[in-house]
Amino acid sequence: MRITFLGTSSGTPTRTRNVTSIALQLPQRSSLWLFDCGEGTQQQFLRSALRSSQLEKIFFTHLHGDHLFGVMGLLASRSLRGGDLPPVTLYGPVGLEEYINCSMRISQTHLGGEIRVEEIKPGLIFSDEEFSVSCLPLKHRVESYGYAVSEHPQPGRFMVEKAQELGLNPGPLYGRLKKGETVTLPDGRKIDGRELVGPARPGRKVVYCSDTIFTPASIELARDADVLIHEATYTQSDEDLAVRGIHSTSAMAAQVAQAAGVKTLIITHFSPRYEAGEGEGLLQLLDEARAIFPNTLMAEDFWSHEVTRSDL
Repeated sequence: MRITFLGTSSGTPTRTRNVTSIALQLPQRSSLWLFDCGEGTQQQFLRSALRSSQLEKIFFTHLHGDHLFGVMGLLASRSLRGGDLPPVTLYGPVGLEEYINCSMRISQTHLGGEIRVEEIKPGLIFSDEEFSVSCLPLKHRVESYGYAVSEHPQPGRFMVEKAQELGLNPGPLYGRLKKGETVTLPDGRKIDGRELVGPARPGRKVVYCSDTIFTPASIELARDADVLIHEATYTQSDEDLAVRGIHSTSAMAAQVAQAAGVKTLIITHFSPRYEAGEGEGLLQLLDEARAIFPNTLMAEDFWSHEVTRSDL
């Protein structure tokens, strides 16, 4: 699982940061999920190694423009490139379908491939054989949701050395034993595959919370996550601005990570006010978060983070 940040600024873009969008590449499948799609996201795709033709899902936290205004441009440009495009499903609060339909009607845009819109409610919103996605309402000026992407538990490792000690040669037999089957060998021995497979390994969990002020719902959603991506719009000295806009300080993000027992916190969605002064305000955001939760990273546009099972 690879996370790539396509925009890390809040409200408006800066010279070095676009507004919010985060890409999640899934293992062993050529599909791409986006979380939010601020204005200019299609330009960020062009400047990265990501391919919009692989886009499968977009999850919107809320319908403020810096998280939404890029979706029609991205989908329209994707359509103009032609080819056999897979369906794209959009998930978000009530009003998302109306926004998409109105934009298409007024601009007379015709999108290639099937576009589905699902307006969400708290709880499980998607599941397949590998992943599930759930959401919970956060606390912002408009209806806003956080998302948890959970990988299903993985099969235990096959004990090759133990199989070889039993005189078993690699081949189709290994495949059956990996599945836990009992096989009978030509010499009459019966081998229980379950004895050659280690315990199941927990899947990875990635959580995204933006926009929100501190709320217990973020802690509940992020419980035991491998990676928590959390907005950190303001420093502690600007807490009054955070309260007024119902956003988080970096300290609030760190408090969520600490309370939820996550492994890694990545802060993003920074106010443009901190770009001046050689980014000293940005460093203050990071320092304040690390004072509470040391394993905190700061997102940059085009920076990627690999969520590996070795992190477990």
